[in-house]
Amino acid sequence: MQKAGFIGLGIMGNPMAANLLKGGVQLAAFTRSGVPADLTGAGATACDSPAAVAEQADVIFIMVPDTPDVERVLFGENGVASKLKSGQIVVDMSSISPIATREFAAKVREKGADYLDAPVSGGEVGAKAASLTIMVGGAQATFDKVKPLFDLMGKNISLIGEVGAGQVCKVANQVIVAATIEAVGEALLLASKAGVDAEKVRTALMGGFASSRILEVHGERMTKRTFNPGFRIELHQKDLNLALATAQSLGVALPNTSTCMQLFNACAAHGGKAWDHSGMVRALEIMANHEIGQDKK
Repeated sequence: MQKAGFIGLGIMGNPMAANLLKGGVQLAAFTRSGVPADLTGAGATACDSPAAVAEQADVIFIMVPDTPDVERVLFGENGVASKLKSGQIVVDMSSISPIATREFAAKVREKGADYLDAPVSGGEVGAKAASLTIMVGGAQATFDKVKPLFDLMGKNISLIGEVGAGQVCKVANQVIVAATIEAVGEALLLASKAGVDAEKVRTALMGGFASSRILEVHGERMTKRTFNPGFRIELHQKDLNLALATAQSLGVALPNTSTCMQLFNACAAHGGKAWDHSGMVRALEIMANHEIGQDKK
């Protein structure tokens, strides 16, 4: 099996890297805070820079928060690009700008290497369970080479189109997720304000047409008041910014996405940028002067 590298070992990256190790992959790893002991104990080689990872890997995975972070990992001091060789593959699994993605890919190809953008959906739960949805942009031949490694991290793996298509797909995913969180929050808040047990309403709705993974997981977070991330609000803000910027460049109106962005902004203004994105409901609760479950206190 190919030698792999992994850069970025946060809430998502750590379990994704761990699943590669479980699959028998030889792994070189780097993160600014130091490679966690659980990964080195499982066989990962700790590197002191992205360039050092590139020296040891055929396929280099990147999982960092935002567009400038990917640019720094690739092209900054001791970046991946400084050590790239012909035949290597860079796979960016971060959620970043589709436009910047195409620019990064062009620069990587100048080094003789190939590039895939492969953002994911499924959150920390999916990362740990190796059940992530992986949305890929790039050439079919490059995708086919990396597919066995993707299979160790996810279950729903799709080649969407050329480079950048994966990021467009992820932006679309985040629009749907945000709007669904908002709808679930409204519904459960309405039930609670009416004096009805919101958790019983959630359970009942899970058996009907309104059922969704977000109602199941994030609806439960709302009723149980468990807003530790998960997926942080500040990261979803970043993704919706990408959606709105892309929409503006295309002349597309996204009114509900704009509303969700304002609700996330309200949460951040109340100290909630690190809450799980299901915490969007708190902005709705502030406007209603009612917290879900308040009637039971």
